[in-house]
Amino acid sequence: MPDVRTPPWWVTATVGLAGGALASMAGWPLPWMTGALLAVILVRCATPWQLKEIPNGRRCGQWIIGIGIGLHFTPEVLDQVADHGLLILAGAFVTSVSSLVSVWLLLRTGEDRPTAFFSSMPGGSGEMVNLGARNGANLGQVAAGQSLRVLLVVLLVPALFKYLLGEGAVLSHAASLGWSWLALIGLLGLGAALAWQALGQPNPWLFGPLALAAGLSIGFQLQGSLPPGASQAGQWLIGSGLGCHFNRAFFRRAPSFLGRTLVGTLLTMLIAGLAALLLSTATHLDLRSLTLGMMPGGIAEMSLTAEALQLSVPLVTAMQVMRLVFVLFLAEPLFRRWNRQVAS
Repeated sequence: MPDVRTPPWWVTATVGLAGGALASMAGWPLPWMTGALLAVILVRCATPWQLKEIPNGRRCGQWIIGIGIGLHFTPEVLDQVADHGLLILAGAFVTSVSSLVSVWLLLRTGEDRPTAFFSSMPGGSGEMVNLGARNGANLGQVAAGQSLRVLLVVLLVPALFKYLLGEGAVLSHAASLGWSWLALIGLLGLGAALAWQALGQPNPWLFGPLALAAGLSIGFQLQGSLPPGASQAGQWLIGSGLGCHFNRAFFRRAPSFLGRTLVGTLLTMLIAGLAALLLSTATHLDLRSLTLGMMPGGIAEMSLTAEALQLSVPLVTAMQVMRLVFVLFLAEPLFRRWNRQVAS
């Protein structure tokens, strides 16, 4: 007999839908993600029900969102992104380096070097846990720090952008693609995700469909988008999945560590915002898009925020992808070099 404290997955789906609907009626930014996320966290923290993830729900949500992001890419947009290649590199570099503030803060308060470093790097949670495992980090702390960073950015950034910075200039929205194209891109995107996963690459269910959809959109000049409701469904699935990583035990675990991680994340966000202001002043590019591209959050979440606020989705996505590449390829070599220098 199933444990009453672990209800079936459809309860998670229902709670997420209810949260998304309430947030939408309240006019929240990214309502179907943030509403679902908070509703699932609330149930897991305030009741004995430990809601479990919808089977493959987050993967499905990333597959949908990846295709949606990819369809924003056109030959004209790709040329614009390429023209700002140095800017994208600079933004990704600043975001990556600014995370050292969080590392310093954790070290000053007694955390060991591997845990402080890998819990602070703005990369994917799974990838940072794997790197931390190879370098002697406390994996529970690394996972907690990474999860808290994503939670904080997802909840704060869309709200701050909507209520403080306002919305960007209204963009013309492409019509929905025909169902034949959608079916083809969906199937090929599924294959791309499975192939990316088989190769052991990060975020396969986002990057695989995104790259596939972007390639077809540019190659065939599709000028189309997902049908109405598809993005909201992807947000709901991702938000419901993220919420299942949090419960009362999470927030009770090493509260001092979580508090320092929270402060470190806020400082990283502040540094990224100031750097975006300088870059915007120097280049006259939209401050909102640059700031969003430099936030230490997830690629899907930040790209969705750009879409919801009518900003440059390809520019934000390119900056977020470049930041992730920096962290994944440079974090471990830099840490080992630093470790050798300290030990010598």
